Amino acid sequence: MSNKEKQIRYWKENIRYVLILLFFWFIVSFGAGIIFKDFLNSFKIGGFKLGFWFAQQGSIFLFVVIIFIYVYLMNKLDKKYGYDK
Repeated sequence: MSNKEKQIRYWKENIRYVLILLFFWFIVSFGAGIIFKDFLNSFKIGGFKLGFWFAQQGSIFLFVVIIFIYVYLMNKLDKKYGYDK
């Protein structure tokens, strides 16, 4: 595999990871905070309705978790393509 092919495959996998992780963030922030708000508001966490919690806190917490997942995936991807040096 040439260096150019390796770079192209690396960036395709990188973009795929980014799109998948942002999709999950979108589902939680938009889906749980807006679309499923009425259903989720029937449950409470710490005195707050769950729909409100997801809209205000859940998407932020998930974004932080996604950052750690992305770092883990990119470290694996760097090792796979030899960019970890």
